[in-house]
Amino acid sequence: MTGHQGYLGTVMAPTLLAAGHDVVGLDTGLFAGSVLGPEPDDPPSLVRDLRDVTVDDLTGFDAVIHLAALSNDPLGSLVPELTYDINHHAASRLARLAKEAGVGRFLYASTCSVYGASGTDQALTEEAPMRPVTPYAESKVRVEDDLVALADDDFTPVMLRNATAFGFSPRLRCDIVLNNLCAHAVLDHRILVTSDGSPWRPLVHAADIATAFAEALVAPREAVHAQAFNIGSDANNVQVTQIAEAVAQAVPGAELLITGETGGDPRSYRVDFAKVGAALPQWTARWSIADGAAELVDAYRRLGMTHDAFARRFTRLTWLRQRQEQGELDEAMRPVGQDRR
Repeated sequence: MTGHQGYLGTVMAPTLLAAGHDVVGLDTGLFAGSVLGPEPDDPPSLVRDLRDVTVDDLTGFDAVIHLAALSNDPLGSLVPELTYDINHHAASRLARLAKEAGVGRFLYASTCSVYGASGTDQALTEEAPMRPVTPYAESKVRVEDDLVALADDDFTPVMLRNATAFGFSPRLRCDIVLNNLCAHAVLDHRILVTSDGSPWRPLVHAADIATAFAEALVAPREAVHAQAFNIGSDANNVQVTQIAEAVAQAVPGAELLITGETGGDPRSYRVDFAKVGAALPQWTARWSIADGAAELVDAYRRLGMTHDAFARRFTRLTWLRQRQEQGELDEAMRPVGQDRR
């Protein structure tokens, strides 16, 4: 599993272990210290930048789950060349090496943001046109194309297009919408939406993403081979205003402000989730947005979320800039002094 020390990987690794799999992580540790609460118990791992992976690193594994990425739209827009280098070129190279090493199944963490500026309120199936509006989403589209081209009788890529994630993870992110609004509500007693609140966003809990990957890992080949699946639920197809209102319910007394100063976000899309239900009948998205908001609010209060941690530790762009300023990362987002074997 690449990116096992990230927001999703920290939740997914225990899920896979509980399902009886042997899990080995691969991570360069960019976000290993972004922890709220007790340190997570990581699986055995290779300390390796994705761009330095070799075929020997992958030999002997039955499957690869690829989560690692620069997973933030503002970060991707700030350094688009790195986004394409890591999120596209290194990801596609990883898949080619995995195939060469004899890996049979390759699960890829894609995103529903590939639909981008959909231009419609109709729920989009996996066959809908992809209209990415950020380098991050564009890189995902390119990798999906590359993976389909690699598919053959011995190599099964599966593209899981996750809806926008939410929910608690020990390696927290506060730069995704529900997690962000809950933090503001707890810390400032204010829920601020600067758009007009109209864009559609499908959401899915990190734990539900983990179980979807666990099911895709063992699904019959014919059910998933070289296919893309939207990961989420119809119930969590909501507008930004509805997300903010769920946060207001979780934090009574917090002031809800929808200013509209930035207008309508061009990234607006509703997503159809019927296909994954048919292919992975044992899987369902169990977490509602309301339950996720309650979970986050409880965790923030119980584990002592602070303004400083929110701004500096759990916001991806700020965290990486801070590590660069401290000389821990170079301009290419590589840890200084780390072995590149």
